[in-house]
Amino acid sequence: MRQFSAAYLEHTRQGMWADGREALADCSLADRDRVLDAGCGTGAFTRVLTEETSAEATVVGVDADTDLLAVARREPGGRYVAGDATRLPVPDDAVDLAACQALLINLSEPKRAVGELTRVSSDLVAAVEPNNADVAVSSTVDAEAGLEREAREAYLAGVGTDVALGDRVSSMFSDAGLGDVRTRRYLHEKRTAPPYTEPALESAARKASGAGLADHRRELRETLSAAAYDDLRRRWRQMGREVVAAMRDEAYERVELVPFEVTVGRVR
Repeated sequence: MRQFSAAYLEHTRQGMWADGREALADCSLADRDRVLDAGCGTGAFTRVLTEETSAEATVVGVDADTDLLAVARREPGGRYVAGDATRLPVPDDAVDLAACQALLINLSEPKRAVGELTRVSSDLVAAVEPNNADVAVSSTVDAEAGLEREAREAYLAGVGTDVALGDRVSSMFSDAGLGDVRTRRYLHEKRTAPPYTEPALESAARKASGAGLADHRRELRETLSAAAYDDLRRRWRQMGREVVAAMRDEAYERVELVPFEVTVGRVR
């Protein structure tokens, strides 16, 4: 399983579900009594599930990374357990909704996790998974959208797991024996515009230094030669400097749309 820092998770999921939760309708959250969030990380989705269920419902987050769980536990009201999503420390039929968000795309064997979610649920299984191949970026800095697309294509080819899985989770659910499988799309919009937040300023600085691209150096080098990677990093840093300059003039705006597929199936 791929691992991430708490800061990375906060950056990539910032604002998710703040603009509406209609895409979660098939989870029937108001009717749930016992909910499991597998691969919960820092607990962002666990908190959404807690907010949408009744006060009497029990919502538990499970993650194998104890450092991320330590961050999750800083927020009040959460319940968290250490455990592997492919070997959940939960009995059969223990919950009436077993869910995950951005988990399957990071597993080498996502079908094993779907099987575990199905085992522990007596009713519904849900997965909120992105299709990272369909991410759309627009920017007032001309080079940014094209460079992000170039880097994304190289990353997708070298990442090692299926990070564009989103729209194919439904067939995985059917293969696991789940019935009444339904899918709704949620577009996670990340917008940068004046006045700029501290995370937005930090993100621009990381572009200018090349640090943001270097975070994915291993995946990029799976498909790019050393010379091609160095050239991409040079152009990326130049783009970052243009972003920083535009921010000084309060003339920079960027919108990123990440499509998530919310797939829900019923245990037969």
